[in-house]
Amino acid sequence: MAAPSIAMDSNHQHNYKLNKTEKKFLRKQIKAKHTLLRHEGIETVSYATQNLVVANGGLGNGVSRKQLLPVLEKCGLVDALLMPPNKPYSFARYKNTEESKRAYVTLNGKEIVDDLGQKIILYLNFVEKAQWKELGSQALPPGLMVIEEIISSEDEKMLLESVDWTEGTDNQNFQKSLKHRRVKHFGYEFHYESNNVDKDEPLPGGLPDICNSILEKWVKEGYIKHKPDQLTINQYEPGHGIPAHIDTHSAFEDEIVSLSLGSEIVMDFKHPDGVTVPVMLPRRSLLVMTGESRYLWTHGITPRKFDTVQASEDHKSGIITSDVGDLTLSKRGVRTSFTFRKVRQTPCNCSYPLVCDSQRKETPPSFPENDKEASQLEQEHVHQVYEEIARHFSSTRHSPWPRVVEFLKALPSGSTVADIGCGNGKYLGINKELYMIGCDRSQNLVDICREKHFQAFVCDALAVPVRSGSCDACISIAVIHHFATAFLQ
Repeated sequence: MAAPSIAMDSNHQHNYKLNKTEKKFLRKQIKAKHTLLRHEGIETVSYATQNLVVANGGLGNGVSRKQLLPVLEKCGLVDALLMPPNKPYSFARYKNTEESKRAYVTLNGKEIVDDLGQKIILYLNFVEKAQWKELGSQALPPGLMVIEEIISSEDEKMLLESVDWTEGTDNQNFQKSLKHRRVKHFGYEFHYESNNVDKDEPLPGGLPDICNSILEKWVKEGYIKHKPDQLTINQYEPGHGIPAHIDTHSAFEDEIVSLSLGSEIVMDFKHPDGVTVPVMLPRRSLLVMTGESRYLWTHGITPRKFDTVQASEDHKSGIITSDVGDLTLSKRGVRTSFTFRKVRQTPCNCSYPLVCDSQRKETPPSFPENDKEASQLEQEHVHQVYEEIARHFSSTRHSPWPRVVEFLKALPSGSTVADIGCGNGKYLGINKELYMIGCDRSQNLVDICREKHFQAFVCDALAVPVRSGSCDACISIAVIHHFATAFLQ
């Protein structure tokens, strides 16, 4: 789509009549500007500066530095291209204002194609300075180590060729449950539903001979302390991953190691307090998890076809930093992991008893005994949580459910409809022919609705102050499961 020619004077006014295409583009540009402000706190300005924010042109929606930079450079010398991790926007700083104005006029509404072949339209706005919610400084989780080039490319080839995927060594029902990847077990079968093994049922044959020699070398060189007796081989296609988890404490000894073959990957480690550390695992590298990183932090791989990585060759492994001037996207390839563990024969006595299945005392679930206890539970675990996460929650809840949309659009024009538990109001504007009112227990979510110019107010879904029979229809989507009361009257 050709970008409209925008005449810019000191008042930033347009002295011509816009056609239908230009009006549509301008509406989308204004919407992008409002979205950036509402969800990210990014304030745009109506006058030209050297700095531009590029909506839709970020790592978070599949646009890499390699794709975006040449497009921007056609308009002038780009001093800096800042691409925050996992954000659908970026910042470009030009050498002078004339070049940034040229980019604003030329690239606004420009269509580019990402590496997956999807079309993306860029929307640019001027900003005084680049600003985003920065990540705090991070370090590798304690006890975690990444050893690069642990094996040669010849050994990698030999290991990959040694895996016979046509030979069925797995239980067929279990194999079916892993439809997103191929898996093989040696020594003991790893049960994914419990992150455990059956210690009384070892598999015949032990570990492959080719692995035994490599493991003995690692022990001798001090990379690992114990020779493992269990191996799981997983093959991942691009776009596949594994849920965040901790291998059961009582199942395995302290040391768990994973060898990455065929392709690099970013693995996410998450602490119980919410801190997440993305760690690059290069091809032919060995990940060693001991201590806190093994027992307390979850590890997983997010299903996606691209990873955010450091652009420079100086950063091969370790933490993916928040250096927004040195981040890009890396397309995933087929990765095969060899994960080695040593089965534990005695109870775990780690330093994390609260999360240790060997040390934690199981207590039966308790239910509120009266309405007061139920109300306190709901206040602490529902209401307070939504007040704290309202902005983030809203930014991830923008796609309406198709059946709800179908219901709303089928209602007669002029109908009065109540949305009980409306959240950020994503259903309040679906059908412009309806008169809709929303309510929610969260003041912050109701504020977001009002920012969108929707009619909404704060109330409890169990005591809605709307007169019976006054509405033609009512919706209440994903609300009832938040109630802590055992009985509803």
